[in-house]
Amino acid sequence: MKKLILAAALLSASAYAQGSGPFTVAETGRGFFRLQDAVNAIGGGDGTIRIAPGTYKDCAIVSGGRVAFAAVTAGTAIFDGGTCEGKATLVLRGRDAAVDGLVFRNIAVPDRNGAGIRLEKGNLTVTGTAFRDSEQGILTVDDPAQVLTVRRSTFSGLGTCEGAGGCAHGLYTGTGGTLELTNNRFERGRGGHYAKARARQVTIVDNSFDDTQGKATNYMIDLSSGAAGRIAGNEFVMGKDKENHSAFITVAPEARTNPSAGLVITGNRASLAPGVTWPSNFVADWSHEPLKISGNQLGKGITLLDVRN
Repeated sequence: MKKLILAAALLSASAYAQGSGPFTVAETGRGFFRLQDAVNAIGGGDGTIRIAPGTYKDCAIVSGGRVAFAAVTAGTAIFDGGTCEGKATLVLRGRDAAVDGLVFRNIAVPDRNGAGIRLEKGNLTVTGTAFRDSEQGILTVDDPAQVLTVRRSTFSGLGTCEGAGGCAHGLYTGTGGTLELTNNRFERGRGGHYAKARARQVTIVDNSFDDTQGKATNYMIDLSSGAAGRIAGNEFVMGKDKENHSAFITVAPEARTNPSAGLVITGNRASLAPGVTWPSNFVADWSHEPLKISGNQLGKGITLLDVRN
């Protein structure tokens, strides 16, 4: 998939000019006016769709192949409110997928679980992408083989607990699989958790969780079923409008499905925003397994660990 993105980036600007629409299949230079038509042209093969600057109401379902979606200029290809199957702007169930430099905003569906991206099959790599003012940024299904990698992306104004099916979150992964979050920013949550993961293995490194403008938010990292891996070098600031302010990070609050022994939580910085007067816990642990917590810098009013039943 990295080769697909690199190939797209190396094409000259004339590649789009040869097409007839804003969605260009990089390998053929053919353009389309509908995103779904571009996806269909790739079919079960491998391909990159280069997306010209603009604001689009399109959505697409990927049913096979390896498809990369790449903005011609990062941050200028904006998907505004379009959804397929009442789920998401991109519904992915091909072999693998990549998303680079796009913007997803104003995504809402009747069950209040609308996402910019819904990953139902295969692996996904997201780079330099923004998810704004929607019910959910990324949502995945249960898949023990799935790998979700998100780098240098922004999750802002996401989440809600108003749906009949429960809360939506900034990012929500299903049971099993692997989650990697690196150099991302989570901010201005609107309910639920900033990152809720049921992944078996996590790497959450060098991210920023800024809750100062959050509204009715919950935890910043919720490892709902437990997880092994590493949470390191992150910056956390807890705001004052909380549904639950008892912890920044939780381990196995809903189930102990995944082993958590050896989970490393190190080198993070956590503080309470100005005006916040309640105490909180940096880690709340239901797993009762040996976690490796060290070297974290905690502000006034924050206790390192609370073991819960």
